[in-house]
Amino acid sequence: MDSLYAIAERCLQAVEPEEKVRLTAEAAAGWRSGQLALAEAQPPVPIGDPGRPDRPRLVPPRALPARGLGSTEGHAAFVHAVAHIEFNAINLAWDAVYRFRGLPSGYYGDWIAVAAEEARHFQAVSEHLGRLGWAYGDFDAHDGLWEMARRTAADPLERMALVPRVLEARGLDVTPGMRARLEALGDHLGAGVLSYILREEVGHVGRGSHWFRELCAQRGLAQLPTFRTLLARHFKGGVRGPLNLQARREAGFSDEELEWLATLTSGPRAADDTRLTQ
Repeated sequence: MDSLYAIAERCLQAVEPEEKVRLTAEAAAGWRSGQLALAEAQPPVPIGDPGRPDRPRLVPPRALPARGLGSTEGHAAFVHAVAHIEFNAINLAWDAVYRFRGLPSGYYGDWIAVAAEEARHFQAVSEHLGRLGWAYGDFDAHDGLWEMARRTAADPLERMALVPRVLEARGLDVTPGMRARLEALGDHLGAGVLSYILREEVGHVGRGSHWFRELCAQRGLAQLPTFRTLLARHFKGGVRGPLNLQARREAGFSDEELEWLATLTSGPRAADDTRLTQ
């Protein structure tokens, strides 16, 4: 029986997107069929860069042009930004499996399932990008999601609080507006892909909420004060608004958390700014 941690590392370090997607599907099937074990393994190596192709070129967020959706290139760049999020999300899910040891089996099952769903999201968005005449890697991107993985590599509680419940929860807020913009362009297929992703992303954020609550309870920590402290430490600029309250409630945010988050929002941003989606 193979070690789950070794398989997770293999998926995490796969460079080519097609290989990462294939290995992820195989690993998820192996877990479901009981072929992977939470066996003793080498401790996780210090976090570095995950496996990823040479392109897209990674640049600082401010170096990314703000493209409107009115042009063919802007439309493709927008879809490419979503593909980049989904590729990063595969790595984030596998790192959550590989890096944090000694957690309940249900934790690992949840994040393996998330990795498999993120891989399917990446495939769906990449295929749509291909229909527009472009490919993943054709536009620059930035490394903001993985940078937060580095900053939370020492503690699964911090990872659950800040990656699913802040960065990925932002996707719940902006996706309805993104979908509406694609619909207005007549890109009904792209809008449908975003609807499919949004439905599953609620569950991904919900898993983050669940394990954040579990880890807080295990350590005797109050959830809201802990969440407040972590946001103050890592997100000094506040939280972007508006919030998708219904989706966030479905994803495990309490009314008390949402009321507090609403006081931090820095106001809406344009839904066709591709920098938002990365």
